[in-house]
Amino acid sequence: MLLPFLQEGRIEAGCDEAGRGCLAGAVYAAAVILPPDFHNEQLNDSKQLTERRRYALREVIEREALAWAVGVVTPEEIDRINILNASFLAMHRALDQLQIRPQHLLIDGNRFNPYRDLPHTTVVKGDGKYLSIAAASILAKTYRDDYMHRLAEEYPLYDWHQNKGYPTRKHRDAIARYGATPYHRQSFNLLGDGQLSLPFAE
Repeated sequence: MLLPFLQEGRIEAGCDEAGRGCLAGAVYAAAVILPPDFHNEQLNDSKQLTERRRYALREVIEREALAWAVGVVTPEEIDRINILNASFLAMHRALDQLQIRPQHLLIDGNRFNPYRDLPHTTVVKGDGKYLSIAAASILAKTYRDDYMHRLAEEYPLYDWHQNKGYPTRKHRDAIARYGATPYHRQSFNLLGDGQLSLPFAE
């Protein structure tokens, strides 16, 4: 059973990102403030859940959370500021949109760029420890999956419906054969062998 909060009696927002390790597409992050009495035994790290369960839980989170928001950082921004800073920026953009101001942030991972004057705690594998981080992981993952499905309609050769932009063999083979799309992160090693990939051939 995941923990409801780090410290009782204060408004905590859980934050997590999705898509950090991908070769293509934006990085997404979510921030979620849950009620102090929120309980859901099915809620867990999004990577541990089936796709159907993730989308079902997204509806529960959006309905029952006190506040939630999703932030996005584009592939162009990722190339400019690097993926680690882009992940933090996506969390900041999610926090910017919250209708309730949190008093403390719970961040999945071991590093974070401070957000305004709010104290934060980083939690390694926090999406498997705290409800609010797990909820954020589900929102970030499902909204990013929706986005990658839209991109897959535009560029069907890269198997994004399945790999969501992650570096699978099929994805890298398609980059080698067809080149990189405008959605690929040019600062990443797209082919995995040190070679430069060519731009997408129209």
